[in-house]
Amino acid sequence: MVDLIGDERLDYLLAEDLRIIQSPSVFAFSLDAVLLSKFAYMPIQKGRVLDLCSGNAVVPLLLSTRSKAMITGVEIQERLFQMAEKSVAYNQLQDQITMIHGDLKDMPAALGHGKFDVITCNPPYFKTPKKDEMNQNEHLAIARHEILCTLEDVIMASGKLSRMGGKIALVHRPGRLVEIIELMKKYKIEPKRIQLVYPKQGKEANTLLIEGIKGGQPDIKILPPLFVYDENNEYTKEVKEILYGDK
Repeated sequence: MVDLIGDERLDYLLAEDLRIIQSPSVFAFSLDAVLLSKFAYMPIQKGRVLDLCSGNAVVPLLLSTRSKAMITGVEIQERLFQMAEKSVAYNQLQDQITMIHGDLKDMPAALGHGKFDVITCNPPYFKTPKKDEMNQNEHLAIARHEILCTLEDVIMASGKLSRMGGKIALVHRPGRLVEIIELMKKYKIEPKRIQLVYPKQGKEANTLLIEGIKGGQPDIKILPPLFVYDENNEYTKEVKEILYGDK
């Protein structure tokens, strides 16, 4: 049994043999988090992995299916942190996944500099709008807008927390690619892999996946594009495989 609050529900986590607690009024994961969890490099056996802006722990849960490495998730919103902790416990993954309720800006001091082999983050995408333009739901506004952390906060903290040679993977919006690369360079993270995700053929990309290496040498790979929907508005073969394990 699991103690659900308000409109929380217990959902199946796609193709994985996992369950996750979600709430339409607080937080529900998107395709972006799933794409990040598949895109990021993961050690198979050992290592330390850190997921920032963890929400309800969707990325740590998905990463746990790819690796035996120890995974730490950080979430600043107490309600989301509670959902994450309950999801981790429900799946009996407390020995592998540790959730921290805190501010990612405090994590270098709290966890130590240069301690992590892999860092992932699905951060807020949008700069903070005027008050009257912001989502009135506080949880959703914080998840989507840079109210409690900026893009620079995310990349600065990642640079401090990553070991030399460690990998840092983000999912974001293509419109901020130049800013992301500039900030990575500023904090000694060399961009190494980029993949653009498109709603369908003929449409502009709406999602960016990017991975850098702390202290890496300049040399970037642009991966083949990923299309979400085909001409029939159904998931493409590649996305079905990512979501459901379909071949």
